[in-house]
Amino acid sequence: MITPEIEERLQHELNVIERMGFPSYFLVVWDFVEYARKHSVPVGPGRGSAAGSIVAYCLGITSIDPLRHNLIFERFLNPDRISMPDIDMDFADDGRDEVIRYVTEKYGSDHVAQIITFGTMAARAAVRDVGRALGLPYGMVDQVAKLIPQNTEIEKALETVPELMAMYNGQQEIKQVIDVARKLEGGARHASTHAAGVVISRNPLADHVPLAKASRGEIVTQYQMHILEKIGLLKMDFLGLSTLTIMHRTIDLIEQNRGIHLDLDKIPLEDPSIYKILCDGNTVGIFQLEGGMTKRMTIDVKPNCFDDVTALMALIRPGPMAMAPDYIQRKHGQLPIEYMHPDMEPILKETYGVALYQEQVMRIANVLAGYSMSEADALRKAMGKKLPEEMKKQGTRFVSGATERGIKPKLAQEIFDLIERFAGYGFNKAHSAAYAVIACQTSYLKANYPVEYMTAVLTSEQSNSEKVAVAVAECRRMGIEVLQPDVNKSMVDFTVERREKGIAQWVDSVRFGMAAVKNVGLNAIEAIISAREQTPGKAFQSLEHFCELVDWHQVNRRMVESLIKAGAMDCLGDRAELLDRLEQAIGCGQKTQRARDAGQSSLFDVFEQPLPEPAKVSSAQPVSGKVLLAWEKEALGLYVSAHPVAHALDSLSGANIISIADLTPDMTGQQVCVAGMLTSMRSIPTKKGQTMVIATLEDMEGTVELVAFPECYERNKDLLQEDNVVTAEAKVDVRNDSIQLICQSIRVIGAEEPPQAEPSRAPRLLSVQESNNSAARSRGPALMKYLLKIYLTNSEDLNEDIRKMQELDKILRRHPGESYVNLYVPNGSGYTCLQPYGLDVSYCEELEAEIIDLLGTESLRAEQSPDDTPDNAVNGNGGNGGNGHYNGNGRSYSNGRGK
Repeated sequence: MITPEIEERLQHELNVIERMGFPSYFLVVWDFVEYARKHSVPVGPGRGSAAGSIVAYCLGITSIDPLRHNLIFERFLNPDRISMPDIDMDFADDGRDEVIRYVTEKYGSDHVAQIITFGTMAARAAVRDVGRALGLPYGMVDQVAKLIPQNTEIEKALETVPELMAMYNGQQEIKQVIDVARKLEGGARHASTHAAGVVISRNPLADHVPLAKASRGEIVTQYQMHILEKIGLLKMDFLGLSTLTIMHRTIDLIEQNRGIHLDLDKIPLEDPSIYKILCDGNTVGIFQLEGGMTKRMTIDVKPNCFDDVTALMALIRPGPMAMAPDYIQRKHGQLPIEYMHPDMEPILKETYGVALYQEQVMRIANVLAGYSMSEADALRKAMGKKLPEEMKKQGTRFVSGATERGIKPKLAQEIFDLIERFAGYGFNKAHSAAYAVIACQTSYLKANYPVEYMTAVLTSEQSNSEKVAVAVAECRRMGIEVLQPDVNKSMVDFTVERREKGIAQWVDSVRFGMAAVKNVGLNAIEAIISAREQTPGKAFQSLEHFCELVDWHQVNRRMVESLIKAGAMDCLGDRAELLDRLEQAIGCGQKTQRARDAGQSSLFDVFEQPLPEPAKVSSAQPVSGKVLLAWEKEALGLYVSAHPVAHALDSLSGANIISIADLTPDMTGQQVCVAGMLTSMRSIPTKKGQTMVIATLEDMEGTVELVAFPECYERNKDLLQEDNVVTAEAKVDVRNDSIQLICQSIRVIGAEEPPQAEPSRAPRLLSVQESNNSAARSRGPALMKYLLKIYLTNSEDLNEDIRKMQELDKILRRHPGESYVNLYVPNGSGYTCLQPYGLDVSYCEELEAEIIDLLGTESLRAEQSPDDTPDNAVNGNGGNGGNGHYNGNGRSYSNGRGK
């Protein structure tokens, strides 16, 4: 129903669009979006601030109702905005090129081009390029490059990675590589095509910008994106989103498998199954939420409606993450929901009184201080840039406008200070809401059509064996059987396979696609499937039959070896025997094909009978299960039919083993016991000339780095061998945003008698909570308990303050113990006292030095604690507590009174 308010909003937007000269822009976008939809190319619900336009919604450019979600048009476009509008579009990644082709054909290849981008010499790339130029062994250079954390400069890496500094000081060749790489770092390395940007011009592009031909033959501009905008050319983003492809494939599989036609746009976004899967933390394959930190945040938020998922899309970002403790505690009734003024309640109610979105800041300025929406957008931008002079003017303007509306000047100033603080963290709600739609859609599909959805996920990730391994582990957790590839049953991609299970009972499983097998190309797979379809039973009868029928112009020996090692030809015989007979079978098969090509027929051809098979003679010796699994890992990048660790876990029944997948950052500093296979090892010399080792430990659900420092390595070097299946007692650490285990002791499983337990009892994987409790018990009594008072300071750089808080959290978690910690955060003329939940420490010289090094000599006071009660009786004028900082590990800081 079109209400007067809706009609007024629509007319307002149309007037602004026309006055600013952008009707043709909207029509161009509408045209290629319409083409995509008509040609079955999935289109996203929206992206960025464009989702706030009702005109874009009515045209079908976006599919999220801006009125239902209180989105603001002026956040996207307003008369005071001097830059071009920005409508970014998501398309399924396998259909994006088709849409670009359509635009090129419609407007002319001389009017459309993709945009160039210049890759710079990052630290790792610089090291590798210099090492290659100097002719050094790849393994040596690769080892150095891997020691440099992602997105870290070489200079910083030398300061923070002791192993790298040790190699720099101890090996002249490495020193030369690093010194030269430091000079090259940051320089332009190569040109490539921008992942999304396309420019469209009314006149031939050659009249405005130099053009070039890129590596794939596409035409690109020789100017980068920002220069194109400055010279007035229209840039549009055509983004490829793999999640749209996954959902589209899922819908196709549902229709094939169940005969149900599902419309994504009609999925009920408040369906309870969506929120159950999110609250349970089953986020593998869920859009934007499958990472370790985002999974933890999802569990803590416990979303139970679409607005919660919208908020979650913002809270997982680095800036808004600082508001997570307040949001979570207010949502779950642990903190009261308060509003500084009654008029703020309708604006902040959906986020429990926390100003999470930029649009909320704009509405507060509009409602309480009389700003127009255009002026409110200017205020938002000024707050984000933190320009002192501009903020002073805006503060005066806000207080004046609020006072005119009956708000006392003191309260008006306090409200302005509040929204100024929140504006630095605020996120674009239009973008959050649009991406929340996709998160809910993926959750719905996974919850209600799990086999089809996970099949689509596996197909999308089949070129990345690590992600396939994660998805396979998730299938097993969900009770979905994943079947190994099979030349008689597999297609190119992963498929749903219905198998009989008892009388009149069927079960759906996921069958590996042959494209997931390494060294086997698409043309070869299509040739194999084509040959299979031409056989009477649509199945190969033997290796010799296979070799006789496949096209050897498309298939080669190496590909067939990979298929055999992957288990894809188990239906034709034992893997070792097949490999032994392969040479002879290929020779016979090619000979038969040459005879047929020459027109030579036999009596068997006349009667359409297969040629008699040659004698299957094989001298191959049976190989162990370990070798078979090694072949499988080589060909697929993961274990499918079994896992070396599975048997080991059986032998550890009753042991307190924690799964690698359950390791989380909030376990930093805790002692855990893990079991797995050592799949790679690298030795690193230390400054003192000793040796330390970094190994990769793999269990059935994931991998993690296991670090053995020199003392531990010397004790265990005979056990720290590749392919050993071990249990390790280790301390959890976080380095460069990744979890590491610091090895304390190690045991090879089977080297000694396993713990006695009932044979039928399965190994028990500890929950995170059990692990925390176990770690706490293992600390033992402290010699002396202290109360550590840590005083923080505010600087002009909010991001730097946040970084220090995160680094402080890591330092404290590296020293678990029995001493209490109070954090004092500046709050006006006093301090707010924060008591970190579950973060007791062991006070020592090392901890003291690390804190002082980070925060300064005046930052730390240590007092003997007379009893087991933390110092809660802190008097002063710090106010009623402050906002905790979410550190990405699921824990929040409680609020106290400042000193």
